Amino acid sequence: MHVLQISAAPSATALTADLAAVAQATLHDHGHQVTTVDLMAIDWNPVVTAADYGLAEFTAPVGTHAADATARDTLSPVVSEHQRLLADADLVVFTFPLWWGGMPAILKGWVDRVFTDGFAYGLRDDSDNPRKFGDGAFSGKRGLIITTAGERSSSFEGRGINGCIDDLLFPVTHGVFWYTGIAPLKSVTLLGIDSPLWKGIDDARSQVRQRLSEIEDASAIPYRRMLEDYDEKRLLRSDIAGGRSDLGVHVRSA
Repeated sequence: MHVLQISAAPSATALTADLAAVAQATLHDHGHQVTTVDLMAIDWNPVVTAADYGLAEFTAPVGTHAADATARDTLSPVVSEHQRLLADADLVVFTFPLWWGGMPAILKGWVDRVFTDGFAYGLRDDSDNPRKFGDGAFSGKRGLIITTAGERSSSFEGRGINGCIDDLLFPVTHGVFWYTGIAPLKSVTLLGIDSPLWKGIDDARSQVRQRLSEIEDASAIPYRRMLEDYDEKRLLRSDIAGGRSDLGVHVRSA
């Protein structure tokens, strides 16, 4: 299996940097081919610029320029190289600390620059239906989040003050992975790392090793498919999970 790990560890001494190294070693030990991109180490620019599309300036919507550049093969070499890495991957792993309820800007910027119109989205099937939320450009790939957060783990439960961790990660698991066809796996969440109750780095490493040693047999989150479970307004069909509006309704097991 080809694995692409994108690490947004803020420094070489960060916990997420340690866990990214553990993830790479574990996957390698189980016979997988692993490429880890350390975004901080390569000084990744998170800002989409006209130069990404071979332009001096934007004169139309960014998506239009991106699709045109894809069609003309004028994307910048940096963006093209990361798209190649993504295209070759069977499993995509995002390893990052949870900052302000989401991905650090450098990782969000990697998605912004690499997941371009005409490559990651903006495609249609033979019936002219948009290919997204289950039937995206990257159907057949799987995705995994490994993340850390400082507040005590109970604060990330359903009634916790931070909100349910699965809901906080929904914009990535559903809005990035599932939108583009990547089947998201249950995330590895190392919570409470700033709490006296934290079991420590050895436990965190063990959890990452355990999860990745079993990754080939892991089941994806059964998110609902757009063309099967939603109406023309992109609303969940009225006969599904009646009376509910929480994010859990978008999971089939709900």
